[in-house]
Amino acid sequence: MDRDALVDYEYPDLEPLPTKVQQEIIGPCDPTADDKLYHISITAISVVIMLILAILARKNWSPSKQSSVAGLFSPVNFLDHTQHKGLAGAVFGVLLCRLFGMLMSEDPLPFTAHTQHKDYWVILGIFYYPALYYPLLACGTLHNKVGYVLGSLLSWTHFGVLVWQKIDCPRTPQIHKYFSLFSSFPQIACLAFLSFQYPLMLFKGLQGTDSDNADEDLNSSYYRDYVKEILKKKPKKISPSSETPGLMQRVTDAVKSYIYTPEEAFRFPLKLSISCVVAFISLYQVALLLVLSVVPTLQTARMGVDLDIAKVLAGFKIELSQDPHEVKRLVIYYMWCFEVCYISSISLSALVNLVMLMRSMVLHRSNLKSLYRGDVFSVYSRQRRIRASRPALVCWMSYTSYTAAHTVTAVLIQTLVFFLSLLVAVFLVIIPVLHGQNLFLFQALWSMWPFWLMIVLVVLMQHVCARFFFIKKTSGTKDLDNRVKLFLMTYLLFPVSVLLGVLMSAWRLVVTALFNIVHLGRMDISLLNRNVEAFDPGSFG
Repeated sequence: MDRDALVDYEYPDLEPLPTKVQQEIIGPCDPTADDKLYHISITAISVVIMLILAILARKNWSPSKQSSVAGLFSPVNFLDHTQHKGLAGAVFGVLLCRLFGMLMSEDPLPFTAHTQHKDYWVILGIFYYPALYYPLLACGTLHNKVGYVLGSLLSWTHFGVLVWQKIDCPRTPQIHKYFSLFSSFPQIACLAFLSFQYPLMLFKGLQGTDSDNADEDLNSSYYRDYVKEILKKKPKKISPSSETPGLMQRVTDAVKSYIYTPEEAFRFPLKLSISCVVAFISLYQVALLLVLSVVPTLQTARMGVDLDIAKVLAGFKIELSQDPHEVKRLVIYYMWCFEVCYISSISLSALVNLVMLMRSMVLHRSNLKSLYRGDVFSVYSRQRRIRASRPALVCWMSYTSYTAAHTVTAVLIQTLVFFLSLLVAVFLVIIPVLHGQNLFLFQALWSMWPFWLMIVLVVLMQHVCARFFFIKKTSGTKDLDNRVKLFLMTYLLFPVSVLLGVLMSAWRLVVTALFNIVHLGRMDISLLNRNVEAFDPGSFG
């Protein structure tokens, strides 16, 4: 057989081969500012700064300032509402971002590389990073110009090196090529705030307008005005039309109760301010992790769908269409809907947690005002003595940390629940209704139409009879009427009421679970009844 004869047996390609999705490979990147060398240097600088601050505190010691040295080792007085909230919140934000990065990284500490005992280094890192960023807070403790200068230099160093590293290596192979960059945005923002705040405090100190001194603030008129505002009686609102507010007024009040608006006569506690910053950063980090770890994979899988998907589905006895091109289009469309449901669930979870955070701030302010007035019963279910105790002190110490942990858990669980709910709504309700096919859910419900009709008629009959036959109004009072017929109907409707009770129990379970899931990130309320709220671990916070 000659060469021309072989050509006759070659079949031309009816369709071009599908182009394979080229996955971009991101190699490890070593920034110019070596992380190991940087941490060794910054640790030594931090130790030197602490020694300088200790010498200054010792030098400025006087009988009237006996707590100068002790204050150096207590960088934040959480009970002093006059301290700068932004300074403490920014340092806690930097520390939290570092802890998230440590947990996500293969090397928990920059001093180690590809270690086999990662767990031990993680435990060491939990104590290393708080010590590393401790001087950032300590520099503002003594209210000294030298401390402000050292704080400026230290914050500029942290900020400059971090930005330098991210510019050198914006893409890393960790989870997603831009995950490390995006996750460092809160840390960069906090360090930028510190880099601006310390020079501003130094400038105010040089001008003699530094208002961070607690003694000066105690001598101001703030506390006098604050006490007047707290103890001032609220004017009674008299409505000429009716005693109960209208529907629009109630809706407006409900919306306002979830929106925190600052008040001039109220200063939010430092501890709660830090907790709000920590909760927001935790929400951002978890949402970023959920998006970048799943969405790019879904997009890659959607772009890689070809005509062979029809054969794959046929192997599982799933036939979407006779045309392979139509099958490919449907699969891509369904995967896109899946991706939209996932992103929507994360967005909804983030929005819910932000609303719950503002609601907690509003409720905290209301509870603090009530406690200041001595109205204990508006906060607790029984009489309590407001005093220091061991459980209360332990819970107070861990409140900010518990807030971060509860926020992370709430986002994960809410995203899962919202995602499953959206999948059911989209693939069993919306898509079948739009296309007029695969109406499995509606067919199942329609096959039970006698049951639903019976339930509706029985409930309607109960309400109508209770309204017009079993209640009579005489002399302005209401009393039972037709008691014999009432007892007879109660007996006859007992089996139907059992079936109705099953539906109510299922609905009660859904409502209770949804309420607890939505409020899981809040620690200012208990998810249990007030009589058993002591069994709720979150309520101890």
